[in-house]
Amino acid sequence: MLRKMTSPRPLDLPKDLVRYNGQITRRDRNILNQHASGVLWFTGFSAAGKSTIAHGIEKKLFNRGIRSYVLDGDNVRHGINSDLGFSRQDRKENIRRIVEISRLFVDAGFIVLASFISPFKEDRDFVRSCFSRDNFYEVYVKCSIQECERRDPKGMYEKARRGIIKNYTGISAPYEEPEFPDLVIDTEKLNIEDSIQLILNFMDRVKMLSLISSV
Repeated sequence: MLRKMTSPRPLDLPKDLVRYNGQITRRDRNILNQHASGVLWFTGFSAAGKSTIAHGIEKKLFNRGIRSYVLDGDNVRHGINSDLGFSRQDRKENIRRIVEISRLFVDAGFIVLASFISPFKEDRDFVRSCFSRDNFYEVYVKCSIQECERRDPKGMYEKARRGIIKNYTGISAPYEEPEFPDLVIDTEKLNIEDSIQLILNFMDRVKMLSLISSV
């Protein structure tokens, strides 16, 4: 049975703490931006092409005047998640923090392009549950571990094979393939430009880029 992933409650959080609701809503920002906000969550092995595709989409959206931002696994771990490793518990906390950051960006009116290996189904289910009834879509960037190792732009797989890097997804840690992703992009069959265009077509189809009316 799937165990729901819960957010830890800070020990020093006052019990009478109340969320403050500002005068400007997410819808107000969507109307100002003239497009909806939401999340595209890219999952897949390292070197599958997630970040390259996400940044390519960001550039295309920018050129169309659409506000978006890429949250990249490596970049996040250089900053807000620099204190986390790759144990199961740290991976959970990594995802939890990313979800909260994504929520802020979505409320601010942005389309979030989240590029994270996110190897466990439990964690991805948690992410989806946090954006229920929202503009959230899971994109599985599919690529075999053999091809990802062949590409290996950062030399990480080689280090994992030699035991230098522990708990590395696909080598010494598992990857649970998505069963029902909203979109599958096979980067062994598609080049980057075609992959980007397919995702943009999908975003148009689900009205993720639709104009927001003030009426």
